[in-house]
Parts: sequence; C-alpha cells; structure tokens
Amino acid sequence: MGAQTKFKLTYGTMFNPPEEFHERYESELAKLKSSFGKEYPMIINGKDVKSKEKFENRSPIDTNLVIGLFQKGTNEDALAAVAAAKNAFKLWRSTPWQERIKVLRKAADLIEDRCYYIGAAMSLEVGKNRMEGIGDAVETADLIRYSCTQMENNKGYDTQMGTDPFEGYLSTNKSVLRPYGVWLVISPFNFPGALTGGPAGAAMVAGNTVIMKPATDTPLTPYLLAEAFRDAGVPDGVYNYVTGPGSTLGNALVSHPDIAGVTFTGSFDVGMGIFRKFANEGPYVRPTILELGGKNAALVSRHADIEMAALGIVRSSFGLQGQKCSACSRVIIEEPVYDALVKRIVELTNKLTIGDPTNRANFMGPVINKGALKDYTDFVKELEADGNVLTGGKVLTEGEYANGYFASPTIVADLPYEHRLWKHEMFLPITTIGKVKNLEDGIKISNDVLYGLTSGFYGTDEEAQWYFDHIEAGVNYANRPQGATTGAWPGFQPFGGWKGSGASGKNAGGVHYLQLYMREQIYNQVKKA
Repeated sequence: MGAQTKFKLTYGTMFNPPEEFHERYESELAKLKSSFGKEYPMIINGKDVKSKEKFENRSPIDTNLVIGLFQKGTNEDALAAVAAAKNAFKLWRSTPWQERIKVLRKAADLIEDRCYYIGAAMSLEVGKNRMEGIGDAVETADLIRYSCTQMENNKGYDTQMGTDPFEGYLSTNKSVLRPYGVWLVISPFNFPGALTGGPAGAAMVAGNTVIMKPATDTPLTPYLLAEAFRDAGVPDGVYNYVTGPGSTLGNALVSHPDIAGVTFTGSFDVGMGIFRKFANEGPYVRPTILELGGKNAALVSRHADIEMAALGIVRSSFGLQGQKCSACSRVIIEEPVYDALVKRIVELTNKLTIGDPTNRANFMGPVINKGALKDYTDFVKELEADGNVLTGGKVLTEGEYANGYFASPTIVADLPYEHRLWKHEMFLPITTIGKVKNLEDGIKISNDVLYGLTSGFYGTDEEAQWYFDHIEAGVNYANRPQGATTGAWPGFQPFGGWKGSGASGKNAGGVHYLQLYMREQIYNQVKKA
C-alpha cells in the first residue's frame, strides 16, 4: 500500500488511518462507479462462463444502483466446476508446497494492492463503511499469507517419526499431511472477502482445488478475488468461481460425491442443513468446517473503566450494522455501574452517523436487503412490547435513505433474561442490556446460549483472568476499547467458535487451522540392516 509502511491496517487500528487511505479509496470508488451495470462471468477451469439466466446485484444503499449483472449458475455449471477442479487436483497436489505458497503469496499481494477497489466494492454491495471494506480486503490477503507461513514454518507438514526397534531391520516412519481433493467454499454476505479468500487460500495452500460459491447478495467481491488468483498465476481449475442460488447451484455442489470437503460460514440453521446433507448424501464421512454465528456478550464489572467499556460496546454492537457474527448483541452489567454505563452507551449510540457508507463521515450503512429490514421491524415490535427501547427502533425512509435499507441503532433494556431474544441471533443493529448482582451471575447468563463465538469483558486484570477461565467462547477480549467482541485478525486473534458457533474447534488465522484442509498419511518403510 505504497508509502504506508509504518501503519498496519487491522480492525483495531482502522479508526484513524493516514489521509492517503481516504484519497486512494475515493479514486478507486470513482473507477468502480464508472463500471456500474457491467456483466461479470463465472470462472470455471480458467475460462469465463456465462449462463442463460442472469441476476442483478443492486446496492442496499440505493436499490436503483445496479452494481453489476451476474450469472445464475445451473446444475450443469456445478458439474463443470467440480470436473475442472477434480482434473486440476492431479497436478496441483503434486506441485511442491514451496511453489504453491509462492503463487498464493503473489495473489495475496495483488489483493492488498487492490484493497481500495475491493473495499469500495464491499461498501457498495455489503454496506460496509470505507474502513471496514478496506479492512476486509487487507484481512483477506493476511489470511492467505498466514496459511503460507504456516505451511513454510512446518516444512510442508512432513515429519519424521520414531524408528521401530526391529532386530536386524531398519524401520523408518514418516507423517505427512496430504490434501483431500476438491474443496467447496460457501461464503456469507457480510465478509465476502475474508470469508471467501481466507478459506479458499488455505485450501489451495494445502494442495486442494477450490470452488468458491458466494452469497447472491455479494457476488462482486469474490469475483475480484478470483481475478487476483488468475492474475497471480494460480493454474486453471485450481480455483473456480460460480454464482447462483443456494437452493439450486449450492445444493448441486453440496450433494456432489466428488466434493471432498466444505467450508461454510453463515447461519446456524443453514449450516446445520449443509452439515446433515453433506453427511447423509456422501459416500463416506467428509470434513466440514462450519462457522455458524454468535450471540456474543460483553460482561462489565463494577470496577470497569466506563468510557472504555462504552466505546468498545458501541463499536462492536453497531459496526457493519450489527451484521457480524461477532457483534456485541448482549451487554451484562454489574448493578453499581449499570446506570452510568447505560447512559454513556446511549449517548455514544446517538452520535453515530448513518448513511451512504462510501461517505467518509458515516459510521453505519444499510442492512443487507429487504428481508433483513423486515426482520428488524418485527424484532423491534417484539422488543417494544416486552422491554424498554432506550434509543433507535426506527426504519429510516426519508431523503437519502428513501431507496435503501437503513435502520437506526437500537438499545433495549429491561428485557427479561428468559426472553427468546436474549438467545436468538438477530444479526441486526439491536443490542439488549441487562444488570446482574455479581460476575458469577453474569458469566452464567453469558454462557447460557447455543453459541460460543466471541465475548468481551471489562474489569480488573485479576477479574479478566477469572473471566477467561470460565467463558465458553472461542475468541475473548478484555478491556478492549476498539471493540468489545469484534476485531479478530490473522496471526493476532484467530477467529472461530465453540458450541453452535463452530464445527472444528480451530480458529481461522491461527496455528491449528491449515491442518483442517489436510489428512494425515503415515509411511513405514522396512529394510534389512
């Protein structure tokens, strides 16, 4: 990213970037806007593929804006993608890992070089503010690099084991991790860069070939990643990019017997459906890597720094309009600081700017689509009936909001802990707040959910250590003003969940993740001494 060698963009540092970030974003945004309405193909076996039926990618900022025209892939396209990936696997699996990481590091560099254009694409099709969009693109590059580094540091996962004590013979043993085959990556709308490119990159570093199937709301960002893979020299068929409905194209891919493994990020219900389908319809047990959402709590001690807690809670609750699986959707506060903290949270929430997320001044953009906006209004009605809406609860429809899907950030108090919305993932800019007498009660409420993705804590260092020992979640933060429950970054805070939030128990961007894309093979060779 040019001369910015001292500033490292992450979700924790994005709040005050150098001016150059804004200048380059504006330039790339203008380029992207000039391409509105362009048709984008699928990429199968290195070739551009178009289908008879198309679908429009319209911006949630203003639904009159047609970002691009994309292909409504069919069952035949699914079969072609699997065949291409299966054929390419023969050569890619035998390509030395040193060559694989060389080409994928080049792809990561291209993605980072293009991060402003890719970030602008995410602003327009997802509704991310400009720094969230650029951050997603840079994180994609860092996830790929981290997988390359893990492969390199572990010398290709080729490990000499012990020698058997055979008299008169020399018996040697070796453990080698080998790729599975064709890997399917089904990515969500909210992080179409990191959650497409991260797992796809890991799968390819490991020697698998990949089919990328993005959410229909956000097909452009994964296309731009596919272009980077192509331009970096990833061989034809090693990566494939297909678009279309999950009910047809997606099901055809999940049901295909030649799909060796799948990575899915999305809702618990859809993920469990894929898990069951992948198991029931396959010839044998195949690996599934699932990240299935969260209902993340911030627990606040009576000894907490109120300003730090309020800032972290608001940032995590309403960044990307609450549409992060790591969003802070529950806040649990000890009684002595409850009133002061709630007052400050409401004050900060009321200062948030809402509008076109490509505008530098705006923190919040639109929710993703019409269905999400309807869910928002339905949840608000329920919360108004059973709790106390302290701020928000409004759909914004006037002026610049008229043609988009804009909802105000919403804080709800006095909702009984038995209420279903304390446990249901709303995936919207809505956060519930409750009080407890002590931290022991707070940790019980924090853990009493299906999910276990992220969590946050504010209090003393000693209390934080107690908290880490008792919380049931994969990623946990203490006293973080940058975000109470959000902000994971590869190599720093690997991202993944427990319980209903994740299937593998291993976190992306961490030391145990790349191995999920490989299976162990043991060599034993015996010869006379």
